[in-house]
Amino acid sequence: MVSGATSQAPYYFVPHPSKWPMVGSIALAFFGFGLAAWVNDMAIGPYLFAIFLALLAYLLIGWFGTVARESEGGLYNERVDVSFRWSMSWFIFSEVMFFAAFFGALFYARAITMPWLGDLDHKALLWPDFQASWPHAGPGGVVEQFQTIGPWPIPTINTALLLSSGVTLTIAHHALKENRRGPLTFWMIVTILLGVTFLGLQAYEYAHAYRDLNLKLSSGIFGSTFFMLTGFHGFHVTVGAIMLSAVLFRIVKGHFTPERHFAFEAAAWYWHFVDVVWLGLYVVVYWL
Repeated sequence: MVSGATSQAPYYFVPHPSKWPMVGSIALAFFGFGLAAWVNDMAIGPYLFAIFLALLAYLLIGWFGTVARESEGGLYNERVDVSFRWSMSWFIFSEVMFFAAFFGALFYARAITMPWLGDLDHKALLWPDFQASWPHAGPGGVVEQFQTIGPWPIPTINTALLLSSGVTLTIAHHALKENRRGPLTFWMIVTILLGVTFLGLQAYEYAHAYRDLNLKLSSGIFGSTFFMLTGFHGFHVTVGAIMLSAVLFRIVKGHFTPERHFAFEAAAWYWHFVDVVWLGLYVVVYWL
């Protein structure tokens, strides 16, 4: 939301009716139906998901462009800036609750349900060779044997990459506040490359899990929680990288000033949130 314009609107800007929220809702519908169909081996699933990706690209380009034009046109003032900050704060809070649900599911399955099942007469109620241990390959005879992924080397490397990206993004922020455009652009590029490298390594890890370890989304409660947590985190890294790329494009175009650059700050908040979530994943999923 930050404008490079020197003047600010004397009134609180209220945008005209926009099509972008509706486009986003339609895209999310294709995402939900497409992903559900895909994981259930329905042929239409990948095509629905492809439509979601196309709509998402259209949405991001169009909506980001609209906001950038409004910002650079001097339509925003300090009260709009406050509104944007509150909005981004509540959005990140909703994301915290989103991941808390999946962490909670993992905790419930591992720390509550598994010990409770261990107290049952498993020979009579479950299956003869049941053991209340984690990771669990139940229900018996349904889930194929699989191996888990340890913290070394890829998860640890990815942790170093994301933590480093947080540092480079902070350096870029300081460069922006000092109006040093060259270092700002350089460190933004480095940050995005670190995020893309993270995604590449995660894709390799997923291929290794499916091909060599037989660890899949269908691998019982462990497989479902592992891929839901790490997969949605990877999706958020992708979104964060897109946001940072949009900010980088605006930087190259000469947008933002040292005093007014909330679009940069919003993307940075989101990226640091993604970093913190990964630290939790790294400890809970890969180490414990």
